[in-house]
Amino acid sequence: MSKGTVLFSDIGKKAKDLLTRDYTYDQKLSISTTSESGVGITSSAVKKGGLYAFDVGSQYKYKNTLVDVKVDTDSNISTTFTVSEVLPSTKAIVALKFPDYNAGKVEVQYFHEHASFASVVALKQTPVVDLSATIGAHGVAFGAEAGFDTASGAFTKYNAGIGLTKPDYNASIILADKGDTLRASYVYHLDEKQKSSAVAEITRSFSTNVNTFTVGGAYAVDPQTTVKTRLNNSGKLGALLQHEVKPKSILTVSGEFDTKALDRTPKFGLALALKP
Repeated sequence: MSKGTVLFSDIGKKAKDLLTRDYTYDQKLSISTTSESGVGITSSAVKKGGLYAFDVGSQYKYKNTLVDVKVDTDSNISTTFTVSEVLPSTKAIVALKFPDYNAGKVEVQYFHEHASFASVVALKQTPVVDLSATIGAHGVAFGAEAGFDTASGAFTKYNAGIGLTKPDYNASIILADKGDTLRASYVYHLDEKQKSSAVAEITRSFSTNVNTFTVGGAYAVDPQTTVKTRLNNSGKLGALLQHEVKPKSILTVSGEFDTKALDRTPKFGLALALKP
């Protein structure tokens, strides 16, 4: 598939991942294995409060097709088919969920050297249709997306944004929530491999006249250990330690507390992903 410009959903994603990815306040254990036939199997157990949830997933790749199936303790079955190069520079994704048939969707992504396009259609009688497009070159991308509800005949969303990607930094400005929210972010990479980075994000809500400012970053202590932090103007301080206990097996410890209300109980989470 050609290395075209990014999808609209990728604009600002680097900053979002630095500020939110891998932060968890539950206890989770997952074990992944791969059979000789190439089938990957992952079993997960999550404790939220005093309740446990379990799921088992399998993944199989054949030529340009990837099949992913997951079953959870509530008897929900989620199946995703991803087909690359179904047409030149095109990827098709079909997601199904049983017994909730209305949760299914079909997505088509098209990548060109200077443009990308994505369309998502829900698999129900009166579907919601999402369309997005991005154009760009030399690390600059302009994009927009819209959602249309065929039942009500109204737009569910329309957003626009611009992203700038360079070897040592990423920047983005997104106008979201039908023009009500303006979100700007900046990520600066402290090393060539982008293992250590600093990030700042500001969000402005025009209807509520509220500004939210968040700073954070990630620092690679050594090749196996990464520390992440984040702090917003509401006083919420989060920290995360991620360590590769052995190749492809990751231990993540994260926490968050309110610096303006130290009497509140901090949140803590632990996740262990094992891959024998």
